[in-house]
Amino acid sequence: MNILSVTSEIYPLVKTGGLADVAGALPLALKSLGIRTRTLVPGYPAVLQKLENPSERLVIPDVLGLEARLIEASCEGLDLLVLHCPALYDRVGGPYLDATGHDYGDNWKRFAALSWVGAEIAGGLLDDFTPDLVHAHDWQAALTPVYMRYGRAHAVPSVLTIHNIAFQGQFGFNIFADLRLPPHAFAMDGIEYYGDIGYLKGGLQSATAITTVSPSYAGEILQPSFGMGLEGVIAAREAVLHGIVNGIDVDTWNPATDTSIAGPYSAATLKGRAANREALCAHFNLDRDDGPIFSIVSRLTWQKGMDLVPDVIGDIVSHGGKLAILGSGDSALEGALLSAAAQNRGRIGITIGYNEQLSHLMQAGSDAILVPSRFEPCGLTQLYALRYGCVPVVARTGGLADTVIDANHAALQAKCATGVQFSPVNADGFRQAIHRTFRLYADRKLWTQIQKQGMKADVSWMRSAGRYAELYSSLISRTA
Repeated sequence: MNILSVTSEIYPLVKTGGLADVAGALPLALKSLGIRTRTLVPGYPAVLQKLENPSERLVIPDVLGLEARLIEASCEGLDLLVLHCPALYDRVGGPYLDATGHDYGDNWKRFAALSWVGAEIAGGLLDDFTPDLVHAHDWQAALTPVYMRYGRAHAVPSVLTIHNIAFQGQFGFNIFADLRLPPHAFAMDGIEYYGDIGYLKGGLQSATAITTVSPSYAGEILQPSFGMGLEGVIAAREAVLHGIVNGIDVDTWNPATDTSIAGPYSAATLKGRAANREALCAHFNLDRDDGPIFSIVSRLTWQKGMDLVPDVIGDIVSHGGKLAILGSGDSALEGALLSAAAQNRGRIGITIGYNEQLSHLMQAGSDAILVPSRFEPCGLTQLYALRYGCVPVVARTGGLADTVIDANHAALQAKCATGVQFSPVNADGFRQAIHRTFRLYADRKLWTQIQKQGMKADVSWMRSAGRYAELYSSLISRTA
């Protein structure tokens, strides 16, 4: 089985969030099942610099009016097809935003071009590789099944994965002529969206199957409160909607072998976490007492529930806890958290930005991690936490609800609890979860039981990869 994956980011080449982790880990997991995946990704400078054994496959003279080159390469076990088009991707900023934090004005073209080339590959552009199925990720690749539907690859099955429906890729009608789609594609069952162009909407209408990154989120996006205006489109295609929870790379995220942390440990040697706790305290200038260390590794946004954090800081500090924060986002939230850290030296520490190595240390050195997201399609932070014996405190939503077993009375009695869930997702609900976490932490035998149970959880990609393999096979067999 040969799969073409189309994505705007992929770890370890370029990453802004969980999409990159999934795009990088799933092909490796599928490889062990005999499925070969080639991933088409934009030729950002960061990508081009990390390629192993690159070779130019062909020149594409007209990609939506621009000349581009397709480069074949590898990176850490991944088979890559890189769309090298400097006019679109050679930028100083990140994949989507310029150096000032604003969307590139031509993002519509940058990701339409990626999708167009994906559809051309599906249609036989390469003489030695025609995929059996195309897997597109999020709005940036969502036009791939649209171009396939209206082009020569219309018989090739496709899967579109929604990693976060809040990001939809909506643009004005003025770009339609430049997309090179037939006139009838601008319709309710195509890419038309309230008179404008909807990339994700078009992909949802065109893909053979739709997946989301957890079963609960698949149900949530059928509701107006989570569907972000697309709940009707998704409801009409509910028969082909699948919720498959994400996994993580358990080789990269392994406390027994992780070189990013201060000291290795396992479920059998939890005392080894002490060295990481000490290193974490040193980094964030936290007091060295025995109070629990809570951590946050997140975008500082409303979606992630980060506006609730200032409301509970007083509770954490007054009960003898500490808080380490790594993240960036809303400037007002950054300011509020920086102010809280300044007012609570030794109890609150914050690093603005993102640091992959530090994120590993925070999972290894803190006692609990806070994930109060208002909606969370899957979430990877809590999966990393389970792997590292860091107890997740999560909102009861989406993938958080699917992957963390709440430490209620029944679960504690059955010795299967792995964390703390809370609802409603507001300041009071969050505060009660913090208080409950303190009570659990006070019983160190019980706390250790929760840690070890979390570390036993299967958070690898293998089960999820098997689900994808089954889905791929069923779609391919229908079109064979």
